[in-house]
Amino acid sequence: MTLCTEAAAVVVVEESSMAQQPRVFTMPRQQSFCPPQVLNPFVQEQRLEAKDKYREVLFGLILLPLRAMLMLLILLLAWPFAVLATSCNSHKEVVPLVGWKRFVSYTGLRFLARALFFVMGFRVKVRGKPASRAEAAIFAVAPHSTFFDGIACILAGLPSIVSRTENLKAPILGRVLQALQPILVSRLDSNSRSNTINEISRRTTSEEPWPQVLIFPEGTCTNRSCLITFKQGAFIPGVPVQPVVIQYPNKRDTVTWTWQGNTFLEALVLTLCQPYTNVEVEFLPVHIPTNEEKKFPVLFANRVRCEMASVLDVPVTDHTYEDCRLMISAGQLTLPMEAGLVEFTKISKKLNLKWDSIRDQLHQFAEIASASKGGRIKIDEFARYLKLPVSDVLEQLFALFDRNGDGTIDFREYVIGLSVVCNPANTEETIQMSFNLFDLDDDGVITEDEFAAVMRSSLGLPDLDVSKLFKEIDADKTNKLSYDEFKDFALKHPEYAKLFTTYLELQRCQVQKESEDDNQSPPPKTPDSKKTLIPNNKVHPQNSEDDISSASDKKDD
Repeated sequence: MTLCTEAAAVVVVEESSMAQQPRVFTMPRQQSFCPPQVLNPFVQEQRLEAKDKYREVLFGLILLPLRAMLMLLILLLAWPFAVLATSCNSHKEVVPLVGWKRFVSYTGLRFLARALFFVMGFRVKVRGKPASRAEAAIFAVAPHSTFFDGIACILAGLPSIVSRTENLKAPILGRVLQALQPILVSRLDSNSRSNTINEISRRTTSEEPWPQVLIFPEGTCTNRSCLITFKQGAFIPGVPVQPVVIQYPNKRDTVTWTWQGNTFLEALVLTLCQPYTNVEVEFLPVHIPTNEEKKFPVLFANRVRCEMASVLDVPVTDHTYEDCRLMISAGQLTLPMEAGLVEFTKISKKLNLKWDSIRDQLHQFAEIASASKGGRIKIDEFARYLKLPVSDVLEQLFALFDRNGDGTIDFREYVIGLSVVCNPANTEETIQMSFNLFDLDDDGVITEDEFAAVMRSSLGLPDLDVSKLFKEIDADKTNKLSYDEFKDFALKHPEYAKLFTTYLELQRCQVQKESEDDNQSPPPKTPDSKKTLIPNNKVHPQNSEDDISSASDKKDD
């Protein structure tokens, strides 16, 4: 199949008049790249009416100081039990806590932890039964939306948890956490991820009496509107996992603590000011992995996630912690924070993109969308950025990016468009072929007249002024474009790749049509004419299949 067919730029070029038939670009669009059902799972929107604010103040004046004193008392009572579990044991990081120390300290800590949530006003409803270590070595808890989710750890019998090293420095709570023999993660250690996975595997497959391990596989807090991508740490060991789901069925959501919304202190105070807070924890049947799931942890994680999503009746999305990093970067670039949410895991795997490349594309997107308060690109802004007028071809290119057809391009659509539409046209072979087409007199450089002639032909605009664009490509200001300048610009500005190769597609379509016409009737003889700056065919149909195989912009999309 030729590039003409793949790009679907079907047109007959009338070079003498520069008149062209309408072009129709088509791209296959798979369901897998449709926008997620939940566009931003990292935001909590809450508006208080005047009566709600008065109510909060009234209850707060009574409940907040009382509960704060009781909480402090309980934490002070927990201190000696935590000290008992962590003292006089030089091997506490490599040997499980056993014997009377474990029995006494864990019995006291479980009782006091339940009392802590009681005085905070939590009404707990439990469904199902926690599995024993012999039945399931790992608890996978989701959705993770708040620091109050620690109640699942209490109900599961105080298993070890995966926690940041910094949490051990917290007064009193740090010592209590240390008593649970946590698996620590350090963001300063480049080997932390692999060390954590190795430690999870070591404990869960060991014959020693280690406590079970509780993991929040989402790895970050959401608003519970969906289940985001599960990290593989809980599933790599290939041992049975018990899924645990948490719900907070309250009229007002005060517990959610995610990337946009209440701060830690606001969520804590607002919750303590409520007469009571409902929480439901359900222990689902243990999921025993198949041989296939043991071999492919991603499959194991996805199946457990789907089971939990079905119970919660929420969708799943492919958002990850990396989306949160992009969201913060978008805010720093004065874009709406949700502009950075692209379902990083899905996009990066399907399009073979790295974190750095997507972050760079966010900066490029911000340059175009800087004037848009909504962080979306319209056709006028797209044309301004390309230094070209709005034309049929530009509108058709814009439509390839605009996946949902709403007349704007968001960052997710921009990333997909660059990878599916533009980057495939930026191969070394195609750039060289495009340069040769622009170089009408074959002297190894492109003049502004040559550049203008081809751009006018490809865009169907005989009066097009491309001087600004030409000057931007002409890095050394010689008024001539070398191949290195042309290539450098094409690689740094992939949006132009499709426009630069549009003429190549038109040439191939024309040659193909002329070839079909030649088979039907002999061509008329025409006298030779001197060379002009009207674009000429430099493409031979007999080589089309081989020449343009790498230039195709048709990908599984």
